[in-house]
Amino acid sequence: MTAKRPIRVLVWGENHHEKHDEVPQRIYPDTMHGTIAAGLRELLGDDVVVETATLDDPEHGLSEERLAQTDVLLWWGHIKHDAVDDEVVERVHRHVLGGMGFIPLHSAHFSKIFIRLMGTTCTLRWRQGDDRELVWTVSPTHPIAEGVPHPLVIPAQEMYGEFFDVPAPDELVFVSSFSGGEIFRSGMTFSRGHGRIFYFSPGDQDYPVYHQPEIKRVLANAVGWAFQDRSRAQPRITMQRDGQFELPPE
Repeated sequence: MTAKRPIRVLVWGENHHEKHDEVPQRIYPDTMHGTIAAGLRELLGDDVVVETATLDDPEHGLSEERLAQTDVLLWWGHIKHDAVDDEVVERVHRHVLGGMGFIPLHSAHFSKIFIRLMGTTCTLRWRQGDDRELVWTVSPTHPIAEGVPHPLVIPAQEMYGEFFDVPAPDELVFVSSFSGGEIFRSGMTFSRGHGRIFYFSPGDQDYPVYHQPEIKRVLANAVGWAFQDRSRAQPRITMQRDGQFELPPE
């Protein structure tokens, strides 16, 4: 990954389980969003400037000024989706359409912002249990798959299964299979306006998924893919003027 300047990354975490639940506190003593941020710094080094924000921050840490300075936003949420202010959702939505990269993780499939961007229910099947997950690369030449083992083995994880009610993706990068026989489209890209979106499902709070080097690699690759070094502006309606494309006289 080569950029003219460091990529400005913001990792947003709900930060509820880390405050209230014993298992995530033990697995992620530095919080989930802190662990994700540390993994990006570890792999991308000086190519990134990584900050974190949480639900309890003023404006959820997603002020207009902060979003304007964010190139790629990673989002982890689970049981507090409704606590995210609608005005903040609209703000994030506008910045994604303008070109900010967006990487929703795991249960962020049910976040207000992902549902808004997809325009569907984003519902799926799930089962809480120690399921082995195999993440299979189905687009081996995609930049997000670079350096990712095939398959990527997650020893224990919550099961997500089809049907996953999202639009047909621009690109299907990963498909997961589980010990119960289920399959899931676990890594998909979408474009909305000028923004690039990558949804990646592994990462339940009760399992040490974000400590795995292979998962860190996927997220680091996704940041590089979602980043666009261009001015942020939403697509806008433009008037076609008469004669604009007339050929010059012979």
